[in-house]
Amino acid sequence: MSAIRFDSTKQYYATSSLVAGYALCSSLLAVINKFAITKFNYPGLLTALQYLTSALGVWVLGKFGFLHHDAFTWDTAKKFLPAAIVFYLAIFTNTNLLRHANVDTFIVFRSLTPLLVALADTTFRRQPCPSKLTFISLLIILGGAVGYVATDSAFTLTAYSWAFAYLVTITTEMVYIKHMVMNLGLNTWGFVLYNNFLSLMMAPIFWVLTGEYKEVFAALGANGGDWFESVAFTAVSLSCLFGLLISFFGFAARKAISATAFTVTGVVNKFLTVVINVLIWDKHATPFGLVCLLFTLAGGVLYQQSVTGPPRESSASKQTSDIDENDADENQDKSVSGKHASV
Repeated sequence: MSAIRFDSTKQYYATSSLVAGYALCSSLLAVINKFAITKFNYPGLLTALQYLTSALGVWVLGKFGFLHHDAFTWDTAKKFLPAAIVFYLAIFTNTNLLRHANVDTFIVFRSLTPLLVALADTTFRRQPCPSKLTFISLLIILGGAVGYVATDSAFTLTAYSWAFAYLVTITTEMVYIKHMVMNLGLNTWGFVLYNNFLSLMMAPIFWVLTGEYKEVFAALGANGGDWFESVAFTAVSLSCLFGLLISFFGFAARKAISATAFTVTGVVNKFLTVVINVLIWDKHATPFGLVCLLFTLAGGVLYQQSVTGPPRESSASKQTSDIDENDADENQDKSVSGKHASV
């Protein structure tokens, strides 16, 4: 009897640790990424370092037996390449959005994705129309977002151009990944490996197309060959580390708790992100803008409740839902991001 009690206590603390780790990484990731892009103003290089950390981390952990991922093959890579291109564009626009706007603006536009994904699913994937409760929740999200944009004192055309580009690419990525995950049959860590490794291979192309390589080499020449100042190095290192950690804690937490509990945790994380962002610096929305942001998040809570049914998801649908923060959000959410892990 005591042995059973000890096992249940041990399992409780293990589960609590996983949830706490996911909550910490998820709530801090957007703020850390904003800090990183502020101190290291090279979005293409920053995302490449994040891809390298995630891909290498998954490969090393797989070698030591801490996780299992699908073997990398070029045949599968060719099939996965279109999804990786969309993923790269989503993370690239995400990073540039954080470069030109505050974290609150990022959260508002990230919260709009269920609305567009629902429309895309209904239009292109012939999914059933949303229920009345889901539709109402999507309208609440839209209303909060419109109110935020209308009162955003930090509005700039550049920032909102990146915001709309991010909204289009992340919606495309989420809808397309559903199709890709179901057809290729990759496990979660295999998906993370392919996504990040192929994105890393594409990074030099974008460095040339955007001309960022010129800025990097000019900065190297101006700094006497030093890549980072200490603060920038710390910010980039934390961004890469948290991008990998949110993948680990996010996937582990999904297995340890119910889908509803994981959803609630994710919503709480967004509120924590807003609180942290308000407390640590002045790069946040006006009071009314924050009210609109909270209104948007409340719509997100209602939306999750409207679409969360009994726990009878297939493994493919569970893997599809992992593409959120990473992601990257998440991703942060992941990402890996979904993380991002997103960033």
